[in-house]
Amino acid sequence: MVADEVITGGFPAEEARITAALEAGWLQIAGPIPAGPDLPDLDEGEAASIRLALAHPGPALLLIDERSGRAVAQGLGLSIAGTAAVIGMARARHLIPSARAVLSQLHDSDFRIAPAVIHAVLRRCGESSPETPQDP
Repeated sequence: MVADEVITGGFPAEEARITAALEAGWLQIAGPIPAGPDLPDLDEGEAASIRLALAHPGPALLLIDERSGRAVAQGLGLSIAGTAAVIGMARARHLIPSARAVLSQLHDSDFRIAPAVIHAVLRRCGESSPETPQDP
């Protein structure tokens, strides 16, 4: 479900990166989607992700950004993180040279992260600046 939402053919350059990560084994498409709780207020991608995390036999960290999906996942006892947290983790592990640069690229797209979240990630990464605390 999520792969269908992300790999649409509408963004060839970005989708090529996802395809490369799949081919390298960094990402996997999981399936089939297990039966699980009825989640009528969520779109199919969030619902499928929550069902997969609930069915996972061990600890799972669900990566989810949608506010409603995050609330439902937390209510079901799942550990969650969002895109900004992943960027912060990548910076802390020196996998990317700058969290600010990645957040700026996201800001230039249609992807939105709350300014307070951006500021918190940049502060944890040591990249915040007093002049522009809200900017990526």
